[in-house]
Amino acid sequence: MFVFLFILAKILITGGAGLIGSHLTDSLLAKGHQITCVDNFITGRKDNIENLLGNANYNLIEADVSNPPDTYLKEKDYQYLFHLASPASPKGYFNNPILTYKTNAFGTHYLLEFARNINARLLYSSTSESYGDPLEHPQKETYWGNVNPVGIRSCYDVSKRFGEMACMTNFRQFKQDVRIVRIFNTYGPRNDPYDGRVIPAFIMQALKNEPITIYGDGSHTRSYCYVADLVESLEKMMFGENLAGEIINLGNPEEYSILDTANIIKKLTNSNSEIIFKTMEGVRSEDPQKRQPDITKANTMLSWSPSTDFETGLKKTIEYFKKYI
Repeated sequence: MFVFLFILAKILITGGAGLIGSHLTDSLLAKGHQITCVDNFITGRKDNIENLLGNANYNLIEADVSNPPDTYLKEKDYQYLFHLASPASPKGYFNNPILTYKTNAFGTHYLLEFARNINARLLYSSTSESYGDPLEHPQKETYWGNVNPVGIRSCYDVSKRFGEMACMTNFRQFKQDVRIVRIFNTYGPRNDPYDGRVIPAFIMQALKNEPITIYGDGSHTRSYCYVADLVESLEKMMFGENLAGEIINLGNPEEYSILDTANIIKKLTNSNSEIIFKTMEGVRSEDPQKRQPDITKANTMLSWSPSTDFETGLKKTIEYFKKYI
């Protein structure tokens, strides 16, 4: 049976200035927890956590989590560690490939050791990219994936798979309480408007009445989860009992083609933008053609499913992005 524990705790969040990390921080602070955020602001944004800097229950540490925690953490009495750090957009990890694999590989290893030594629970944020360009659709947690180990995206997807391996090795070797979530496309306010991902790029182009640029023919698909729903699932995964060693997909199973995504955003922004098509190249040349989570495990083990419909979430996101025009 799933039990959700509302326990006041000291919590460490790596990547806490990112889209997901900053919203998770807000939610946990509102429940009375003490939060330490570690971020190097390579892709995280100080704007996302600026309103928290005067909060007595919030501590910000600017550091690179690919280094041992003893080099940047003075306190060692955390009960929970959310390891969310890593560039997550193709632009982010294409521009920072070595830092990306160091964060997901070395950083995960060091944080596992740190968590084990202080008897803290660790949640590792993996990714739908672990499935690569999937041959199974929708993707279940039992699917091993179709990943190019030497491709242009491998600094991200292969290192995320390494992190999963490290977590499960420590779970088996030491019975360590680690949990793995494979996060599918997430969007919402605080998305970096210039990180190159589909929804931020389309919204910014639409608001400026610039051409909405699709790479490929627009038939490839994504499934988009609103950030508040994703945060709820992360909390349930972390604070639920009897979930050590579990791997669970988190995302919204509603599937949209990229062309449908562009048309919906164009409609909601009342944009005059033209939709144009370009050839996939660079990091986009290995774009997965299908992406849809099977969330049966999240339904049954976490009693969770997303509740925000796509257009409702987009309207909130569009409103946020207007300040960047």
